[in-house]
Amino acid sequence: MEQILRPIYQERASQESTLGVVLVEKREKVSPSTDTFDTILLIITKENETAVFTKHYTYDEKKAAMHIITEKQLQKWLLLGTNRKIVDWLFNGRIIYDRNEFMEKLITELKEYPFAGRKIKMGLEYAKLIRRYLEGKVLFEEKNYLDAYRHVIESLHHLARLSVLENGLPPEVTVWSQVKQIEPSIYKLYEELVLSDESIDKRLELLFLASEFLIHSRTADGAQHIMEVMAKKKSWTIQELHEQEELKNYSSDLEVFIEYLVDKEMVFTEGVMTKSERIFHRYYYVKAAK
Repeated sequence: MEQILRPIYQERASQESTLGVVLVEKREKVSPSTDTFDTILLIITKENETAVFTKHYTYDEKKAAMHIITEKQLQKWLLLGTNRKIVDWLFNGRIIYDRNEFMEKLITELKEYPFAGRKIKMGLEYAKLIRRYLEGKVLFEEKNYLDAYRHVIESLHHLARLSVLENGLPPEVTVWSQVKQIEPSIYKLYEELVLSDESIDKRLELLFLASEFLIHSRTADGAQHIMEVMAKKKSWTIQELHEQEELKNYSSDLEVFIEYLVDKEMVFTEGVMTKSERIFHRYYYVKAAK
């Protein structure tokens, strides 16, 4: 298989901007992890005209996909966790070209998980968790149980990924297999929500009661990254927070997260006078560590 595809990746490997090539072969008869393709060629480049460039091929009644991805796009996916199959490809693929050990170092770094990167990922997962949980709770109180169920399922997924990150591991595609070993209490919540014979409203009611502690006990760890960033300045407008380079990754979850931390008295507000007597600008700050 590699010999057949060699002319394709060798052409790319000869280019100076190519950092590495990974060959991924499907492991199951039907393989969603490889988008049902028999083979994936993942090519990482320093730069390219487009961040993601894809081509499909056929050979011997089989099909292959080539994905050329810039290093910047790869790092964004790894940070935000928005393309989980990439981690699967890096971990289960075979390096067939590696410029200056770029791929080896990248995979080793992923496995060892530097703590600074983990803090950002934990913050992003916690912000998503809070949004989904709060939205689910409102829908539950409005008796929109099926919509509430969907949001709660998503919040549990974020809680599961957060739990894996806390243990210094990258969340994989099979995150619930990881959580079953690492934190059975979260797995049990998920199992009860999905498999219980109780009515959907009863299941949701029990889950909100049981998950409250699991979520709130993680606030300090989940907020660590955003608190450290905010400590760099005396105070911030919401626009300054949106424009701060690291906090851009929180995207639409940033404001609900900030307000949640205000409610928990971890972030504080101050009013700054506007031109109108009764209206104040709302500034945000964190207290300096003692």
